[in-house]
Amino acid sequence: MLHASFIDQMTQLLGPTETEALCHAITSSEPCTSIRLNPRKTVSDEHPDLVPWCEQGRYLPERPQFTMDPLLHAGAYYVQEASSMFIEQAYKAILAESEDISRVIDLCAAPGGKSTLWRSLLPDGCLLVANEPMRQRAQILAENLTKWGHPDVIVTNAFPEEFSSLCSFFDIVAADVPCSGEGMFRKDEQAREEWSPEAVVACADRQWQIINDIWPTLREGGFLVYSTCTFNAQEDEEMVKRICDELGAETLPIPYDKEWGIVESSAIGYADLHGYHFYPHKVKGEGIFMALLRKTSEAPEGKASKRDKKGKNKSAASLPVKNSAAIADWLCHSSEFKFFRPDEFHLGAIRQSLYDDTLKVTSVVRALTAGILVTEEKGKKLIPQHALALSTELSSAFPREEVSLETALSYLRRESITLSPETPRGYVVVTYNGAPLGFVNNLGSRANNLYPEQWRIRKQL
Repeated sequence: MLHASFIDQMTQLLGPTETEALCHAITSSEPCTSIRLNPRKTVSDEHPDLVPWCEQGRYLPERPQFTMDPLLHAGAYYVQEASSMFIEQAYKAILAESEDISRVIDLCAAPGGKSTLWRSLLPDGCLLVANEPMRQRAQILAENLTKWGHPDVIVTNAFPEEFSSLCSFFDIVAADVPCSGEGMFRKDEQAREEWSPEAVVACADRQWQIINDIWPTLREGGFLVYSTCTFNAQEDEEMVKRICDELGAETLPIPYDKEWGIVESSAIGYADLHGYHFYPHKVKGEGIFMALLRKTSEAPEGKASKRDKKGKNKSAASLPVKNSAAIADWLCHSSEFKFFRPDEFHLGAIRQSLYDDTLKVTSVVRALTAGILVTEEKGKKLIPQHALALSTELSSAFPREEVSLETALSYLRRESITLSPETPRGYVVVTYNGAPLGFVNNLGSRANNLYPEQWRIRKQL
């Protein structure tokens, strides 16, 4: 059930006793289910089993049908593997070293678990760029961050080298790099079947290229949070050592409770390196590796981006903005935001303090979302957008209608729903357990469902 070369590799790293325990956990135990609550949206917390290294992390006793829970679609929580939530401890370690954090990039971010966690950890006014190179996966990333609802996010679809002109721009680079997936073996049989020693080598080469390409964008003294979901040293400790030696960095400790069961790199022969392993036979979670590095080298001068050279960086700021006064009360703190046109048919809003940085990023790489998409203009009509309904900046400008579970699921399937006779006509926010799900246009006799077609639930009970 497990590749012989994998067992040999782990035996050399951990010894026969620990390897036997690891392999037994992979092949004979069930993965646990965990979620992370959205601190700005959570309606109630009925989950007493806490993930110890993440304040909002919760273990569930069994895996429910998440698709049939409207609160998932409302962004009230995210289904995330517990070990990955250790990012919170890495961020605390960063703050102990420096509080000068204003720009963060999550480089390989889809489907969005780590990005939504970063966004919950970072303060308002700190820009998060959530990037995914693969187009289809980037769309999923954009959906999940839209549901999470924080306005200070740009979702981009670019390869690492495309950011190279943004020299010394980021204070933190988070890179959950593509890997051989050994930490996925317990819950993904295909990952076991696809593993090979050659795949490990190929992944290590790819990881080095990714870090090498993004390195100029990290300022001197900035932080790299490097992580994989694999066990082997070639993709973990050896890669971290190479980054330190060839690019210029040092590893920093991440404080943790010894009772959590985390294994440090020093315990497996890397005494001069701070790295942290989550093995499924020792922790309540899957296998990840994480290391925190501080950049000690200088960044080179930036080069003109390909978009600059091709003339494809026309700024949305050049398009005139009308109707901003009419939609200002749609946001809770509209005075803190600047309205702009992402295209000729829509108006969006970006925090004023982040506007210039947003333009820098979107002039260099392709952005799928930036800030809050507020409204679509159709002639004289202003149609509120779904991103506004899910935003934590949504004001009380629109009436709200609380619906039952059955009606909420009908809405999420994009079916027609019936509102109460007392509901005002016009745009109404549909809520479930107090959490906004989206807009309908109430015409009186019927309510037009404005839920995005591409997001609708297709699964039936």
